[in-house]
Amino acid sequence: MTSRGPAGTSRGTAVTSRGPALTRLRPLALLSAALLLLATAACAGTGQQQAAVDHTTWHQVFRDDFDGTAGSPVSGANWRHDEGWCYPGCPAANWGTGEIGRHTDSTANSSLDGSGHLAITPVREPDGSWTSARIESQRSDFAVPPGGTLRIEASIKLPDVDTTTGKGYWPAFWAMGAPIRDSGYQGWPQWGEVDVMEQINGRPEVYSALHSGAQGQTQSHQSPPFSCPTCSSGFHTYAAEIDSHEVRYYVDGVLHHRVTEDELGARAWQDATQHGVFLILNVAMGGNWPAQLGGGPDAATVSGKPMLVDYVAVSTR
Repeated sequence: MTSRGPAGTSRGTAVTSRGPALTRLRPLALLSAALLLLATAACAGTGQQQAAVDHTTWHQVFRDDFDGTAGSPVSGANWRHDEGWCYPGCPAANWGTGEIGRHTDSTANSSLDGSGHLAITPVREPDGSWTSARIESQRSDFAVPPGGTLRIEASIKLPDVDTTTGKGYWPAFWAMGAPIRDSGYQGWPQWGEVDVMEQINGRPEVYSALHSGAQGQTQSHQSPPFSCPTCSSGFHTYAAEIDSHEVRYYVDGVLHHRVTEDELGARAWQDATQHGVFLILNVAMGGNWPAQLGGGPDAATVSGKPMLVDYVAVSTR
């Protein structure tokens, strides 16, 4: 995305160079050229033209490429583990989702694969229970700059499962508002939950959502399913862009969902989006949403299929 700046600048230089050439045109050609320039100027207010001359660039404020020795833990400088069944004090048991897996900091559940990826791996334990991992960014100050845009993105290969072998799998990349961390993980969903990507039960589709509203007044603006038949066989880029009035969700650069301030109302929008956020990567097992879409895990669900993360990046402009 940062290539937009140089590309936009080169277009500007090309327009500027027309000036000297115009002085050598015959009068009729000069008049035609002038009319063309006026028509171009008249179109400058359109969104398409604005995009063509947009000279802004993204400024990267965070990136983790997950480089390191195979089997080593994720960087403690960048990430923290959420362990057990819920946040300290258990404001919402089973993480508020009904999932049945227990999260650990074991490298059996989360580690670098030695090829530049983070692997988050659900494991069926000998007693039949499930363990997995859920990590949060140490930083919680990723925020929309004044008058600008915040972009959260990751390149991810989803677990290599299908609707039979993946029942119960619930991989996700998402963010929550810093105030919820500051208040002991109380107050969901008032401080916002931006679900950049979720997949359920190995289905060949992904979802995005924005959750907001004071307790008892929850608003969940979820996308329709976005078809992605190769999301479990290769890496794809999932991103959310947040500005002062809208959240936009992308898969491989394709805009597939948006939520606006008008949909939430000014107060709910402010509470949900206009502050710092922290990032979350996890693979849940079971829970309310998998139950709604066929249930699981069950005897056919396979153990040990990781979600691989190539990089996570946060940028502003």
